[in-house]
Amino acid sequence: MTRDVVNGLTLRRSAEGDLPVVVQVSGEAALFSRPELKVERVSYPVMTPSAAVGVLESIFWKPEMRYRIVAIEVLKPVKQFSVRRNETSDVAPLSEAIKGTRRVDTAAHRDQRNAVCLRDVAYRIHAHVEVAGHADKPVAAYRDQLRRRVRKGACFQRPYLGTREFSAEFGWPDDTPRADVNEEIGIMLHSIHRDGKPGQPRMEWFAARVVAGVLYVPECGIELALPVEGPVT
Repeated sequence: MTRDVVNGLTLRRSAEGDLPVVVQVSGEAALFSRPELKVERVSYPVMTPSAAVGVLESIFWKPEMRYRIVAIEVLKPVKQFSVRRNETSDVAPLSEAIKGTRRVDTAAHRDQRNAVCLRDVAYRIHAHVEVAGHADKPVAAYRDQLRRRVRKGACFQRPYLGTREFSAEFGWPDDTPRADVNEEIGIMLHSIHRDGKPGQPRMEWFAARVVAGVLYVPECGIELALPVEGPVT
C-alpha cells in the first residue's frame, strides 16, 4: 500500500493509486458515545470513523459503494459540556416501525440521562471510495460525484455529529490549521459489516490515538464479538 505525505499528513493511497477525498465538517455540538458506558452518554474527544462514514453517506451514497476512512483531522480544541436529554427505553423493531403495527409510548417509557458532549467542533475527513464488483461505473465517477455534491452543498439528508440533535455543516476543505490535540483514546469502533447472519453484524475495533491533531484509522480493525446477555459461566 503506497503512502504519501500531503500537508503534513501521511495518507495511504487506494488500490487504484488515488489519494483520499476530503470533506470538512463542523457543528455547534457533537456526541460520539463511548460504547463501554451504558447508562450515561459520554462522548469520545474526537469524531469516530463510523460517524464520519455516516456524514459522507448523508451527502452521497449508492448501494454498490462504501467509504473507508483514512484519517480525521481535529481542527478545534476539545471542549465539553453536560446536558440532560430525554430518551425512550422502548424502541420498536425496524420491521414493525415500517409497517406501522406498533406504537411507542414515549411518555410512558421516557428516561432522563446525562450526556457529556463536545462543543464547537470541526473536522477534516479523509476517505477512500470503494465499489463492489457489480458497480456499473469506475470508482472515479463516484468520487467525482461526491466532490460535486460537497461543492454544491447537496445531501440526501442532513448530516449529524453522532446524534440527530447535533446537525453538521459540511463543505470543501480549507486551510484551517489542526488543533494541538494529543491523546490516547482507547478502543474505538472501526467498522460494522452486515455480510453475515441477519441481525448479527460483525464489528471491528482499533486502538485509537490522536497525535498532533490527527486520528489515523488503520485499513482493518480487530474483530471482536459482542458480549452475550446472561450469567457468566
